[in-house]
Amino acid sequence: MDVLIDLQPQMWQAAGETLVIVALTLLFGGIGGLAIGLGLYSSRPGGIMGNRSVFTTLNVIVNVFRPIPFIIFLAAAQPLARLVVGTGIGNPAIIFTLSLAASFAIARIVEQNLLTVQPGVIEAARSVGASPLRILFQIVLPEALGPLVLGYTFIFVALVDMSAVAGYVGGGGLGTFALLYGYRQFNPLVTWAAVLIIIVLVQVVQFFGNWLARKIMRR
Repeated sequence: MDVLIDLQPQMWQAAGETLVIVALTLLFGGIGGLAIGLGLYSSRPGGIMGNRSVFTTLNVIVNVFRPIPFIIFLAAAQPLARLVVGTGIGNPAIIFTLSLAASFAIARIVEQNLLTVQPGVIEAARSVGASPLRILFQIVLPEALGPLVLGYTFIFVALVDMSAVAGYVGGGGLGTFALLYGYRQFNPLVTWAAVLIIIVLVQVVQFFGNWLARKIMRR
């Protein structure tokens, strides 16, 4: 217990780093995933802007990168991280790589949730002369907003899990803290303290995501 008290500054710093890593990843990866997901949905055959070539290209890209285990993707994307953020190690590199990996997973979630919008709603908008972009941004996205919130909440939880490997590229966060001060020092109390913080963080975000989605879907 004394060790845990002594390590409190490092523990709370690690918790803050995890929050920053996950929040920035969700922002950048969320925007990228939303763009790709919208492209997949709108360009699919029979979609509001159907284009088989665009859909096939996006579909292949997502299918190629999405199944790659993150620890392998982290190593493979290091040269690209150096090119884009100027370094292949540290929190900037892990945020860039996580954002890239998350964008492909989020794209599928966006596409699947947009497909739940009733075709009748889209046809009604078409019948009054709404343009494809107007249908997409003023009809389809608002209709799917509740499920999308739940999807992004799920991704947040997954990103907390993925951020635990930040230590492999010199990044920080609770995963690195648990590894350095818990596992390697044979101190399970420190490891379980990090686990408890992660559990609380995930529960709070999941509760908020569920509440927000219910509120949106009851409008």
